Amino acid sequence: MAESVDLPRGSARLELVEGVHLLHPEDAVFEAMLQGWGRQQQARQLQSKTLRGREGVVRNFFQFADAYPWAWTPALVDEWSADLVGHRKMSVSTVRNYQQALRLFTEYLISPFYDWPGICQERFDAQPTRCCHEWNTTAHLTEYEADPRRRPFTREELQRFFDHVDDQVELAIGSGHKGALAAYRDATLFKIIYGWGLRRAEAAHLDIGDWHRNPHGPELGRFGMLEVRYGKRSKGSAPRRRTVASLMPWAVVAIEDYLVNIRPKFGLEENPALWVTERGGRLQPREITSRFDKYRTQLGLPPELTTHSLRHSFVSHQIEDGTDPKLIQELVGHRWSSTTAIYTSVSSDFMNTMMRRALDRILDPKQETG
Repeated sequence: MAESVDLPRGSARLELVEGVHLLHPEDAVFEAMLQGWGRQQQARQLQSKTLRGREGVVRNFFQFADAYPWAWTPALVDEWSADLVGHRKMSVSTVRNYQQALRLFTEYLISPFYDWPGICQERFDAQPTRCCHEWNTTAHLTEYEADPRRRPFTREELQRFFDHVDDQVELAIGSGHKGALAAYRDATLFKIIYGWGLRRAEAAHLDIGDWHRNPHGPELGRFGMLEVRYGKRSKGSAPRRRTVASLMPWAVVAIEDYLVNIRPKFGLEENPALWVTERGGRLQPREITSRFDKYRTQLGLPPELTTHSLRHSFVSHQIEDGTDPKLIQELVGHRWSSTTAIYTSVSSDFMNTMMRRALDRILDPKQETG
């Protein structure tokens, strides 16, 4: 026992008891490898959901390869990856995540720090080797790899959408329907998603206290900055926080009106959530999607427009209006400028205007100095 004190978590010598005869040694060693890998990852404070997902990927590859880790080869990874894409029709990002999990497991196995190479050599006269390389796994070129058919709203579509959600409020109030509060909440919610370039889940997790003053925008009052506490997380990590500066005064008017005149009518003073249901709970992302889809269908807008299109629209319209792309990247929480570029889809009018300016600058340089 004294010798084990200095061994790292996940060490083969801690997972396998020396001198014990194993009835099925190959299966026992494989299970010990997975258990040791789990302990090694727990030491890095990774979430249980992440650990279970990664273990499931490794077991999936084990079943596909029909071989134990000390017999895995790059060729088997090639065949498995081709099956994920061709037979299972997985997306590029999903395949890359699977490959990453397998890579992490095999890197753990081949590390002399955990002594699995020595154990495998002793018991099976073979050692695990590196089977995931840059040339047989999918490169991570961009952060965003969703359906390319998704696009931002045109300005005309966006105006129609906002007019429609406002009309639903008037209709509910006029009919005396009890859904008037919910309709007002939803109309404000969609304006705030667009006005601050939020993801659906980010908007759902907002609290009343997430708004702050911005000394550089005193005219916006207490709504100059928005603290997004539940930004998109990297795999296995906590949600990424960011602060979003308010760029659209009309959206500030909308949220202030909602907090002063509508949110108190729900009668949930102790609930910190910005968007609440009439039953007292926090509005969930799936409910946001359901309401958006209903309005989109009523308007006859194309199905490629989703709640995420409002975020796309924020990026594209800010670019068209001359906002610095670097600032937009920071506001929407993109780690790579290439992701912001994918979100950007400027209108044909904007492109034509920019083309005309470029041609005039080239053909008549005097205009630049005039």
